[in-house]
Amino acid sequence: MSRHKLRGLVYAALFLAIGIVLPLFTGNIPYIGSSLLPMHIPVLLCGFICGGGWGAATGAALPILRFLLFGVPLTPVEAVAMCAELLVYGLVSGLIYGSSKTKSIAAIYIALITAMIVGRAVWGIAAKLLFLCFGGADLTISAFFTLAFANALPGIALQLIIIPAVVSATQVFSKSHGI
Repeated sequence: MSRHKLRGLVYAALFLAIGIVLPLFTGNIPYIGSSLLPMHIPVLLCGFICGGGWGAATGAALPILRFLLFGVPLTPVEAVAMCAELLVYGLVSGLIYGSSKTKSIAAIYIALITAMIVGRAVWGIAAKLLFLCFGGADLTISAFFTLAFANALPGIALQLIIIPAVVSATQVFSKSHGI
């Protein structure tokens, strides 16, 4: 295995571990803990830092592992919809940012916002299809916008602040250390 592939594997495993543990801490914050979207941050960072393939794999694995370890998300239908959403987050952030020539802050925001929008849309479609196939509450357009955006505003704001800062810091560190 090449050094580059090994580095990607190690970082992806680190982001997966962070994604498993981080919700244990944020879930204890009254009123907004679950709205902070703690699994999204490590998956998006994995896409930016490791690339779309590792980001997608981490995003797909994370909800399933959390479901198996902790029973959260509460149903397999929710876990599968989250798998689709997080897979897209990792894939899109990695592909768009990876294809950027400048690696500027603007490129980070373009990749991040695109990944967030496309991931939310995929989550909505997956949830709607899964609920139609396996029963459960129907996901209306109003419910989708409430769950995907209104309830998620603290997490969206956090992602818009933290992700660009960490990606930029990683770039500076990598350049200064020849990584």
